[in-house]
Amino acid sequence: MLYWLTSLSDGGDFFNLFRYITFRAGGAFFTALIFGFLFGRPLIDLLRRKQKKGQPIRDDGPQNHFSKAGTPTMGGLLILAALTFGTLLWARLDNGYVWIVLIVTLGFAAIGFADDYAKVTKQHHAGLSGKVRLAIGLVIAAGAGMAASWLHPAALSGQLALPFFKDALINLSILYVPFAVVVILGAANAVNLTDGLDGLAIMPVMIAAATFAVIAYMVGNVNFANYLGVHFVPGTGELAVFVAALLGGGLGFLWYNAPPAAVFMGDTGSLALGGALGAIAVVTKHEIVLAIVGGLFVVEALSVIIQVLYFKRTGKRVFLMAPIHHHFEKKGWGEAQIVIRFWIIALILALIGLATLKLR
Repeated sequence: MLYWLTSLSDGGDFFNLFRYITFRAGGAFFTALIFGFLFGRPLIDLLRRKQKKGQPIRDDGPQNHFSKAGTPTMGGLLILAALTFGTLLWARLDNGYVWIVLIVTLGFAAIGFADDYAKVTKQHHAGLSGKVRLAIGLVIAAGAGMAASWLHPAALSGQLALPFFKDALINLSILYVPFAVVVILGAANAVNLTDGLDGLAIMPVMIAAATFAVIAYMVGNVNFANYLGVHFVPGTGELAVFVAALLGGGLGFLWYNAPPAAVFMGDTGSLALGGALGAIAVVTKHEIVLAIVGGLFVVEALSVIIQVLYFKRTGKRVFLMAPIHHHFEKKGWGEAQIVIRFWIIALILALIGLATLKLR
């Protein structure tokens, strides 16, 4: 919105600063961060009053989780409010990619909110029907995939770009939208599965998002794109503003989610943030790189898939408990130990993902 102030500029004054993505990204970050600090405690107090008993704790979970009973959930609302406010204030609202990612984020947030609401009201860890979640998510992701294909340059529409290979493109044609659905739905659910310990999901999400802010900025700048040998997708640089708002809102939330958590992100936040990562990857034509940058989320999701399939086939378990972070809890690792080590892994994977920009 503030980008429109550039119409008041003569090219050499203060208003000219609003032309620069980096300036507006900084503004979005601090706006969302301050928003999170200002409204975090009032929101937590409101959630605590409304939810009474807080998020239900699984009976078969690690014993130390029972001490968290009564902690309110839906804290993702804080991230989403800060993110939306920062984006609408600082991003160019005539940029279609910004709207695609924002709509996907809020759409998956709505799914997560309905799921959290069902859990809280029923006081049971089983929330919204899995089929309903999948159906709504599929519609949102398919819409995003079609919109992205329509906005992409003709030479890239329906194409899958490969990391490490400068000019390699695989023409998925009509299969591109189903592929985009898999990416967005997969990312949303993988982050959702990762959100099981205080602070475990939010920091890796922020690390992955920051990585994609760099990617979006580079891909959206013709000079950087040519130098790095990546496919130029004009307009994606504006997503750096969106991500900056996400980082500010994420830090504001982490202030209250740090152990012992005063509030849980809930499906409201985890599905939304995962969906955002998937949508950004689709828009920037870096879907495969997301599997590298978000490798931690991939491992968490695979641990659940492997556990379920193996148990159905043999009646035995591969892991003591899935997702895999619970396996390490069962082995005696402390919660803080798991969280910090997973953060380190997320950072290493992000650096590997960034390296793909130049290893071409």
